[in-house]
Amino acid sequence: RFHHTSISHLCSCSKTVSDEKYQDPFQLGRKDLKNLYEDIKKELLVSTAELKEMCDYYFDGKGKAFRPMIVVLMARACNIHHSNSREVQASQRSVAIIAEMIHTASLVHDDVIDDANSRRGKMTVNQIWGERKAVLAGDFILSAASVALARIGNTTIISVLTQVIEDLVRGEFLQLGSKENENERFAHYLEKTFKKTASLIANSCKAVSILGCPDPKVHEIAYQYGKNVGIAFQLIDDVLDFTSCADHLGKPAAADLKLGLATGPVLFACRQFPEMNAMIMRRFSKPGDVERARKYVLQSDGVQQTTYLAQRYCHEATREISKLRPSPEREALIQLTEMVLMRDK
Repeated sequence: RFHHTSISHLCSCSKTVSDEKYQDPFQLGRKDLKNLYEDIKKELLVSTAELKEMCDYYFDGKGKAFRPMIVVLMARACNIHHSNSREVQASQRSVAIIAEMIHTASLVHDDVIDDANSRRGKMTVNQIWGERKAVLAGDFILSAASVALARIGNTTIISVLTQVIEDLVRGEFLQLGSKENENERFAHYLEKTFKKTASLIANSCKAVSILGCPDPKVHEIAYQYGKNVGIAFQLIDDVLDFTSCADHLGKPAAADLKLGLATGPVLFACRQFPEMNAMIMRRFSKPGDVERARKYVLQSDGVQQTTYLAQRYCHEATREISKLRPSPEREALIQLTEMVLMRDK
């Protein structure tokens, strides 16, 4: 894929990790995430069989558990930085569980808003059980996450993680609006990306750093790392919408255009093909708009520019996390920024 080749010669700057220090983040985080989905299901103690089935549907253990993994690695990195402790506290692991629950609830709601019919290669909750029940299932998962959050019993952590839920709603509202002015449009897109995707990672990282270390500087490092990785993750997601085939992605290709969304590749392409402006403003609603916009994007350097932007965010994430004391977990978090750039689904 061409965005991979365009990355390879640029990535050398962040290859600060020598081979013997290379840590596979998924291997390193695995032991703290053992029984993650079983523990989530325990939080979702449900009286009705149908609601239970709906809640369990996405918690099938087949997700990558990307967010919980970042959270436990950050917890360890901060604990080692502060007190050389290699253990993850129970409350920090709870944050990882809550992060995955909030994320999944937001997927259920997103699928309703987008009228999506596939997610992770299978039918969506709203397609099987209908929109009304899907909305309620998403609400239920969020309420169970809130109960688990209250159980941690730390008011600072509660306010940090409830910020995520507010951001998710505000981000969805931002996505429903669009901007006339080109510069405003890009700022609007990045703000939406932060609120819908990066806030969860940033604030979860911040929460575990607060639980593991009293130093506000460390809290800021954790937050900035999560924010930058989260934005990069979404930028690459937006690139894959144009470069990856539907089977690979687990959702339809060009899905964002069909939803009327102008993501990074479209906004960059618009600078080369100003005739896309009208299409963006009418949210690709006319017959043929989606196909034409897709063609313009692939003819432009929109995919490449969005990939470069993701690299800049990953570079910033690496710069932040490198301020912590060296540890296998810190190296794994650096490694993770590379994996975000190289992923193809």
